[in-house]
Amino acid sequence: MSTALPVPGPLGGARVLAFGEHQPANVVTNDDLAQRVATSDEWIRSRVGIEERRIADDTESVESMAVIAGGKALAASGLAPDDIDLVIVATCTQRDQIPNAAATVAARLGISAPGAFDVNAACAGFCYATGLAADAVRGGSARNVLVVGSEKLSDWVDWDDRSTCVIFADGAGAAVVGAAPAEENGVGPVVWGSSGERADKIYLRENRYLYQEGQAVFRWTTTELHRVALQALERSGVDPSELTAFVPHQANLRIVEAIARKLGAPQALIARDIVSAGNTSSASIPLAIARMGGRGELPSGSTVLTLGFGAGLTYAAQVLRIP
Repeated sequence: MSTALPVPGPLGGARVLAFGEHQPANVVTNDDLAQRVATSDEWIRSRVGIEERRIADDTESVESMAVIAGGKALAASGLAPDDIDLVIVATCTQRDQIPNAAATVAARLGISAPGAFDVNAACAGFCYATGLAADAVRGGSARNVLVVGSEKLSDWVDWDDRSTCVIFADGAGAAVVGAAPAEENGVGPVVWGSSGERADKIYLRENRYLYQEGQAVFRWTTTELHRVALQALERSGVDPSELTAFVPHQANLRIVEAIARKLGAPQALIARDIVSAGNTSSASIPLAIARMGGRGELPSGSTVLTLGFGAGLTYAAQVLRIP
């Protein structure tokens, strides 16, 4: 068990040290789905913008995907497992509620005796978890934190319901959050909230299948959430013109583009990972950032605005500096 005291103290800052990602190998195209339900490639592309998605097989789980993505982020950070003293897994698709995924993921990565807990804020989960991680580092409760968004939504999809089976997918994305000088703080204040009176718009039907009231969710996201994103920019002292990229939750390409238009940041690169990855809930933001980084689209020091939103209804936004 590590006895090292967490640093820095309450006046320190926090930054993201590295990202990692994982997608299952199994690719499911729109044409594949059209063989099962009454849909078509054109119908899916025109309504949600997805061309293909990754679906995990029976050997893959929330934990196993989190281990791969988390291991990549840890390796890229240059830290050793013993340097991590807190692990947070954001997920809403864990099959078993006990034990939590975080402790299992930590053990499989060789992280010794960390704090470990899961966060269920659905598709806003990564933003929630990153905010908690940064606050833990800034407050001195942790030195370095592994944050993972991992989802196996395919376990909760009715594959005969074309309104949901064409949208959801599987995958994991991760980040390591560590200390930074206060003046170089690389994780902005998280702006978060909820709209619990609309919790019935996305839920598990019969405690078995994902259901969402698509039009209501579309109206909510496209009319209200740009204000949350702008508030996160304001709290971080970042003007929209300074943004390198906008990475919202990859819920629906029409939603992504509608919110982006309201930001007043025409120069910002807009994440459109949903086209090839589908909607992976809490994994979608770190997965998109890691993939964009891998393509060389986010140079070190890039300013990225993230915005998560989903079941609850929950939402959160924050500004990140790319390592």
